[in-house]
Amino acid sequence: MTNLPLVVDFKNIDKDDLSLVGGKGANLGEMTKAGFPVPNGFAVTVPSYELFLKENDISKKIYEILDQTDVEDPSQLELASKEIQKIVSSGKFPIQVFNELRKAYRKLSGPFSKALVAVRSSATAEDLPGMSFAGQQATFLNIKGDNNLQIAVRDCWASLFTPRAIYYRVHNKIRHEKVGISVIVQKMIQSEVSGIMFSIDPVTNLKDRVVIDAVWGLGEMIVQGAYVPDHYVVQKESFSILSKEVNDQKKQLIRVGTVTKEVNVSSKNVGKIKLSEDQIISLAKIAQKLQEHYYYPQDIEWAMEKNKLYIVQTRPITTLEKVTSQKSQVTSENTAPILKGIPASPGIGTGKVVILKSPKEIDRVEKGDVLVAPMTSPDYVPAMKKASAIITNEGGMTSHAAIVSREMGTPCVVGTKTATKDLKEGDIVTVNGKTGDVFAGQNRSLVAGQRSLERPKTKDQGLKTATKLYVNLAEPDRAKEVAKMNVDGVGLLRAEFIIADIGLHPKEAIRLKKQDLFVERLVKGLTIFCDAFNPRQVVYRTTDFKTNEYRSLEGGKHWEPIEPNPMLGYRGAFRYVSDPEVFTLELRAIRKVREKYKNLQIMIPFVRSPEELRRVRRLVSAEGLFDDSTFKFWMMVELPVNVILLDKFIEVGIDGVSIGSNDLTMLFQGTDRDNSTVASSFNEMQPEVIWALKKVIKTCNKYGITSSICGQAASTYQEMAEILVKAGITSISVNPDAIDRTRQMIYETERLVVSRK
Repeated sequence: MTNLPLVVDFKNIDKDDLSLVGGKGANLGEMTKAGFPVPNGFAVTVPSYELFLKENDISKKIYEILDQTDVEDPSQLELASKEIQKIVSSGKFPIQVFNELRKAYRKLSGPFSKALVAVRSSATAEDLPGMSFAGQQATFLNIKGDNNLQIAVRDCWASLFTPRAIYYRVHNKIRHEKVGISVIVQKMIQSEVSGIMFSIDPVTNLKDRVVIDAVWGLGEMIVQGAYVPDHYVVQKESFSILSKEVNDQKKQLIRVGTVTKEVNVSSKNVGKIKLSEDQIISLAKIAQKLQEHYYYPQDIEWAMEKNKLYIVQTRPITTLEKVTSQKSQVTSENTAPILKGIPASPGIGTGKVVILKSPKEIDRVEKGDVLVAPMTSPDYVPAMKKASAIITNEGGMTSHAAIVSREMGTPCVVGTKTATKDLKEGDIVTVNGKTGDVFAGQNRSLVAGQRSLERPKTKDQGLKTATKLYVNLAEPDRAKEVAKMNVDGVGLLRAEFIIADIGLHPKEAIRLKKQDLFVERLVKGLTIFCDAFNPRQVVYRTTDFKTNEYRSLEGGKHWEPIEPNPMLGYRGAFRYVSDPEVFTLELRAIRKVREKYKNLQIMIPFVRSPEELRRVRRLVSAEGLFDDSTFKFWMMVELPVNVILLDKFIEVGIDGVSIGSNDLTMLFQGTDRDNSTVASSFNEMQPEVIWALKKVIKTCNKYGITSSICGQAASTYQEMAEILVKAGITSISVNPDAIDRTRQMIYETERLVVSRK
């Protein structure tokens, strides 16, 4: 060891220097030599650590303590860790190492200055295929000055003996004395945005994807799971952005002087997308190049300072075989999820809920339990090892819980926000780590749906009314004809005919890298309606196909499940948040059409909860649609929960609602109108339905948003228009053949209402 350097610059090391500078150091040197944008720095080598152990004569004492420790006993593990770290922290720092450290630091800082640096641990067994030491050793940010740097280096050496690091080595049969530690000193990047990306999708194992997570400020909190990050998916080769999900972030980690602090995010940035499309694509291209350089999929840490992107770490993705071999077993009971979050590690896990408030409680978890926590840190690993599934309130798919769960092959759902509150201690739940769903007992639901199409005829009538009269449309061929009638716009533009004309399943389009063609065809179809009715409003209900309808498209049978009840299956908003790549194609087309036609608005169908609507709204926000003040975001009201909790849905942020009386009536009455055996009991004029309609209109008026109806009831029953107008509805949307008579009924009702005032 005497001939090996105690400190070495990145430019003088590469991937073959693992034993000298550890996995992190070897990768940083390799990337520096290869020309990747790595912040400048140096490594305090493993020989420096070995010299420290030798001069203080503490190796034998450390390994004796470890040999006598039962790592399955949390109290023993904690006690051993504290004792060893105290021994290391009180040891004398070798003078040769200090001199070399000071010399390298001054060279990095430049003359007459002391640079702020990040100090990171780099163990010789980490960042290898099959090994993930995520967050086990220490990291210190914004370190300044020779003495502070010396303290940080020694603290990194001590972190080789944290409880989580000791536990991990024992369970992976890595001998303690065989693991050395280097310390990385790197010029501090004061990142406005930072995060993690994967050069393949680590959950689905799709190799043609780059997955990027981003947060405001420094990136340390993303691994700890403290923040739910933005999530972007990019297709390789074409570098098309397949989806963007924006998450509100109220806190960020930044430098204040020489101290790292958690502060509030400015109000204008809380819900703002973190990266531009160009920046997302630039990162994806770097990820692809890193994978090509290493010949292996990479897990990459990145940061952005003054709009310049830096790579601060890369390592092999450690979970590929486990993801590939994991078979998702799904129960068939038709039950809705009781909780939804971000899918982080695939698989199905069932067990008893155990809610942990801190890692001090990990001994409460027994084998087969479902571990529920606000977030996990490496201290939770012993309990995570026993769990059949893991659920957290916070975190993204790159948080500690996600990374470790994927490595262990344990189903995991993160970012639920309310798991510790909504789930009850001792309850049995089923966790689907592939979809992000949590179900009561052992059940899980299947989801999908859509309505029928109507195509009638009518003639014009010239009456004017205060209540707007809209039309329900789907066929592009009828747009110009109906636009000449006495209507104020389109209250329900259905996508069925446009999508059917495209003929290709959107997932199949993505697989074939034909998504641009899919978007162009959708733009063409939407433009026909917007042009015909311009400047009158066109409210487009985003796609709401049933799975059996989607299966009929080219390639559809490969992507759509066969469901026993598609009407209550995989449909509406649930589909968007479960598969944002497809919804993003739709949003991209809408954005393109709105560049010319500002009369195009959107309406979200079959929304099961305010949180589901909130996630959809983030997807829409990520495409920049809310940047235009003329853009309107509507929601369909077609489930009882939409009526009961309408004020909560409105709080999420919607400009209006349209009542889908068809599904609403079916779900209120428990009757399938398409089932000939029971269809006779389906009646939209029943008191419970009328009550629901009036309640929706009243709530909308209270909050100052528009209310409309687009279900069949307004077209079928003339008296329905009278009820709605008297209740104060903003608009009514009917089939083309009902335009004349509905306008007449609105006109007469308004006159009657005015005369009685």
